[in-house]
Amino acid sequence: MAVATKGMLFEYGLSLPPLALVFDFNPQQISRSRSVTVRTGNAPGARLGYDFLTPLDAPRAAQGVELQGESISITILLDATDKMLEGDTIAAQFGVQPQIDTLRSMLEPKVQGPGGLQVLSSLTGGGARAFERQETASVLIFAWGLQFLPVFLISVGQNETLHLPSLHPYRAEMSLTMQVIESNNPFFMAEKVRQTAMAALNAVSGF
Repeated sequence: MAVATKGMLFEYGLSLPPLALVFDFNPQQISRSRSVTVRTGNAPGARLGYDFLTPLDAPRAAQGVELQGESISITILLDATDKMLEGDTIAAQFGVQPQIDTLRSMLEPKVQGPGGLQVLSSLTGGGARAFERQETASVLIFAWGLQFLPVFLISVGQNETLHLPSLHPYRAEMSLTMQVIESNNPFFMAEKVRQTAMAALNAVSGF
């Protein structure tokens, strides 16, 4: 990957095992998407929005909007080559399989275990139904540069390119899709403050 930078995903909570992953990715290829659904008037002549004449009337054009969740897609590179050359015994034996399994664990539902720790639902046995186990998704923090976004990991794609003789991959590209958690949490509120400040700076600069 050209122009690679470091990113990080870590679980915000107490979990067993603790889940965190540092990786390389190309920030030029990050994809962020969001949309809104606009509810317009259904009166005659106003199917695509109510009439307005002045800026004070403008909110009447749409009686309400529904903001859809923001999604983020990135492709990250997992490569154990450098650690293998440095003599790392775990990398030499397992390649990047521990990192891949960390991502898989971030994706799997969790249940509350002893002492309030979050554990993989699949480790608790299949005796209880899903709704009885009160399964939850991992709350993750996606960090890169100066940004820290709270997210749910909603899909993981895996493309292994190089393997050890044991067939453990030591180089793999992983496609991740995340949904931003937009609530009154400290990470998202800080992101909104940053966004507002940047919009104000843009207005001042005249772009």
